[in-house]
Amino acid sequence: MSDAEYVSIWMRPERPARGPKPAYSRAQITEAAIRIADTEGLEAATMRRIAAEIGAGAMSLYRYVPSRDDLIALVADRLMGEIDVEGMPSGDWRADLTRYANEVRAMWLRHPWIATVHRSLPGLGPNQLRLIERVMGTLDAHVPIDENLGLMAILTGYVEGTVREEVSAAEELRRSGLSESEWMARSSPRVRQLLESGEYPIFTKIVMEARRPHLSRDEQFRYGLERVLDCIAAALPSTAGPESENPPNP
Repeated sequence: MSDAEYVSIWMRPERPARGPKPAYSRAQITEAAIRIADTEGLEAATMRRIAAEIGAGAMSLYRYVPSRDDLIALVADRLMGEIDVEGMPSGDWRADLTRYANEVRAMWLRHPWIATVHRSLPGLGPNQLRLIERVMGTLDAHVPIDENLGLMAILTGYVEGTVREEVSAAEELRRSGLSESEWMARSSPRVRQLLESGEYPIFTKIVMEARRPHLSRDEQFRYGLERVLDCIAAALPSTAGPESENPPNP
């Protein structure tokens, strides 16, 4: 499809101006796709499978959602709607961004398959626009828009990168049939070999001295998030307003 022919799903009216009321809605189709993806993975959420879920004819659904890309756009934006940013900006940018980061992580952990459909290009759906306005609004009064974009990219990169690794590790453990402690025990002989060789002093410090690798996933996330927020704080003017009294370590 050429650029001239492309029309965003958000610009297409959901129902015609005339004629009978549609039997289904985009919301029904989107919710069905998410239910299927949560249990079977997003690849299972085909139009045929969605149609069976809601009791429709597969071809009839294309009247509501013309393409697979449109379905992904609807699903992605619907998941962004689960991120609670009500009341932002509150005047406490650090509390707002901490809450936002935790909300994003929680959404990814509820729907780990989102890691397979992450889109770098903006879809500009209503929930994404709501996040832009609310979350970037926390810093809007303190920094120019380019600085705001850069700081948000740092925060988003940390949150999504960390939770993507968390989701990936969970999937690897699932495929292995091992618990995390069992996987660590299986790796112990190799770790001992490396330590005894004396050839890897930094790795030895990580194993013997570093605290972070031994924290829980929640604690690791909080630890890293605090460091990111510290970097954002350093980029803000001293008049940027109150910060939450968050401890530096979990």
